[in-house]
Order: sequence, then C-alpha cells, then structure tokens
Amino acid sequence: MNQEKTPVEAKPELRLTRTLAGVAVLLAVIALATAPRNITPSAFLDQGEPFFPDFTDPNVAMTLEVIEFDADTAAARPFKVTNQNGLWTIPSHHNYPADGEDRLAETAAGVMTITKDDFRSDNVSDHEALGVVDPLDETAASLLGRGKRITMRGENDVILADIIIGFELEGREGFHFVRVPEQKRVYAAKVDVDVSTKFEDWIESDLLEVERSKIDHVVLSDYSINERSLMVEERDTLSLDKEDDTWVAIRMAADQEVDSTKMNDLLREVDDLEIVGVRPKPEGIDDRLSGLTVSRQDVLSLQGRGYYLTRTGDLLSNEGELQVRTSEGVYYTLRFGEILYGSGVAVSAGVESTGDQGDGPGENRYLFITADFDSAVLLEPPRPANRDFEGKEGDDLTDDDKANKDLADAHKSWEDKVKQGQETADELSQRFAPWYYVISADSFDKIHLDRNDLVKAIESKDD
Repeated sequence: MNQEKTPVEAKPELRLTRTLAGVAVLLAVIALATAPRNITPSAFLDQGEPFFPDFTDPNVAMTLEVIEFDADTAAARPFKVTNQNGLWTIPSHHNYPADGEDRLAETAAGVMTITKDDFRSDNVSDHEALGVVDPLDETAASLLGRGKRITMRGENDVILADIIIGFELEGREGFHFVRVPEQKRVYAAKVDVDVSTKFEDWIESDLLEVERSKIDHVVLSDYSINERSLMVEERDTLSLDKEDDTWVAIRMAADQEVDSTKMNDLLREVDDLEIVGVRPKPEGIDDRLSGLTVSRQDVLSLQGRGYYLTRTGDLLSNEGELQVRTSEGVYYTLRFGEILYGSGVAVSAGVESTGDQGDGPGENRYLFITADFDSAVLLEPPRPANRDFEGKEGDDLTDDDKANKDLADAHKSWEDKVKQGQETADELSQRFAPWYYVISADSFDKIHLDRNDLVKAIESKDD
C-alpha cells in the first residue's frame, strides 16, 4: 500500500540565508544607482589629447588675434596681426607693417602643443574663479575672471585654433586653466606661448636702419613755434662733423670741445630709436609739401601734431629738428612735434583726429621723419680718358690702358654707391611717408639736445 509523500519543509537557516542574499543584491543596486558622481567617466576620454589635432603646421597660420579684457575701461581690447597679399600688417594699428612672420610661427607652434592635461570642471559657474570667462561675452554678469582669447586663422580665414587662457595654477609654473570658447569643459594645461599684445614687439625694431659708425654729420636746429602767433623763435643751430674719430662743432670757441660721451649717447639713441605708436598721415601728404596744393584737412592734420607749412613749402615743427647724415650720403631729418599724453593703446594706436591726445601720465612726442640722398657727399672720381683697355687682356694692356682701367673701375664703384644710396633713401622715404610716429618722453629727451648739452669747456690736464 503506497503512502502519500508530503513536500519537505525548508529549514529556517536556509530561508534566512536566501533572504539576506536578496537584500544584499537589492542594496547593491540601490547604492550603484544613487552613488554621487563628481566626474563623469567621459571627462577622462580626451585627457592628454591636443586641443587642435588638425593644426599641425605653424607656417599655415596667416592671422593671430588676441582679445584681452581691459578692467579700466570694462571693454575687450583686441590686437591682431595678419597677412594681406603677402604683407604682414597690424589692423588694430592702422594696418602698420608688422615684422611678424617668425613671431607668429612661434606663437602658432606654442598653441599647437597645448594638450588637455588635467580635467578640472564642466560647470559654467566655475569659469569666473578659473579665469576662463570669454572676454567677448557680453552676457556674463560679472567683469571678473575674464581670460585671454587667442584665435589663429589660416587661408580663407579658416579657424585653426581658438582658446581662452585663464589663471595660472598655484604651485604649477606654466600651467593655466584653459577652455575652448562655446565649450563648458575646463582643463589645466601647460601653456608655452608668449603672446605679446605690445605694438612695439611686432614691428621692425630698427626704425631708421642707420649704423652709428657711419654717421659723420649732425645738425641740431634749436627753434620752436609760437602756436598763437605762428612766429618762429630761432635759438641756435649746432652743426657737427666727424673728423677721423673726433667730433668738431661749427662756431666752437678755441677753449671748447665736443663732449664725446654725450655725443656717443646721442648717436646710440638715434641708432636704437624705438617708436611707441603711429598715426596715418592724409594720403600722399609727403608728395605735396613742395609747393603743391595742400588741402585744409592736410593743414589741420599737420598742425594738430605740431607741424607747420611755410609759404615756401618748407615744414617746421614745434620743437625743432635733428638731422643726421651718413658717409653713404643718406640723411635723415627728425622733426619734433606736439606732446601726446597717455599710455598703452591710447598712445600706440589712438584715434584718427586732429587732436587725439589721450588721458594719462605719459608725455610722448610726435615725430615726423624724412629721408633724402645727397650725392655730393660721395665725391666723383676722375673718369677714364678712354676705354681702349676694353677687350684687352694681360700683356696686351699698355700702361695707359691699365691706368684708364683703374679709373674706370673706381668710377664704376662710385656709380654703384650713388645708386645704392639713392635706392636706400627711396626705400626709407616710402616707409616713413605714410606715418606720424610717436616716441616716448625718454627718447625725446635723449635726442632733443642743444649746444649746451654737447659742447663743453676743454678740461685742463691739471684738473
């Protein structure tokens, strides 16, 4: 007879184990779902990668634009260097010629090497504290934390790189917070880029292209113009010539001599003359200074900067002029004009007007530069009596042939020097013609000298 079997009842210990296991799994799921995440895993995916992987050749960069925020004016301050039809210019400074190809390539190479080293934040609210607020962002509530925005473009204005450089990391020299505009994510990155926005750092530093050792004649015309009466107040004219290695002055007393130290300081400053700003002249104004029609606009432009035309077409300046001539016959005239107050961009670029004196402590000075050539400085040697020597060689040359050949060679050398001197003066004139220059007060004081500065009493040997 079969006995009916009943299910075996689970032991209490087994039921408890299963229950605890189920609870553990549930708690693990809940913990995984609710655990705080300060940084998402995707934040690390591009760590170590370059910001601009397609930008691999620094020489393709044709434009650099740097935007900084000026806290004093609460406005973005742009600086731009670009290549237009093969010429490097500075658009923010009236398209003044830039000596920027090498510097731009170095800057481009530095931007190319910036990599996403350390992720720091993807929270917009952190941008101000990290100094990466776009200086062009007009919607930002605060003016603080504005970074420096660097944009590089290639041909056809194609953007090669665009990045905002923020504050430097404390304790990590050379590392800055950086981000790409229109992106929230901020990184700490090594920034090896020296991006200067100083006008003088991007232009030809050798303005006059004159060698101090070749200057052999200097004239200081010490006069000023009474701006109310327009009368010229003549004071003195000091003419100095270099004889061997010694400078002598016209109308110098027997017991006087030229102060060689101060003379060398003057020549050094002329050789190293640097400008701190430019303003464009009315187009072609240099070509109309020799008696041709000059418009009222031209006259106002000149007078606003301290320059006055005489009835004979000569140009005079507020504070006299300095003329230097080289042994090659090239001579420069530096005319000292009106004071220009201010500093920074107000001085380097300013605005085009007849009285654009900015506010500020600096007393800068307008400078009008011209270059000419005097062929009389290069004495013409005798010409050969004939050219019978041409076509002859060696033993076929008579003594007269040899003498005439030497004369011909010397005269050809003179002709070449005259041609080179004229070409140099023409090139300089083309460079100087479009511009009023601005020099610092310090430079003005060093080259605006008079007789008392350069001529002194001869010191006795007993002194």
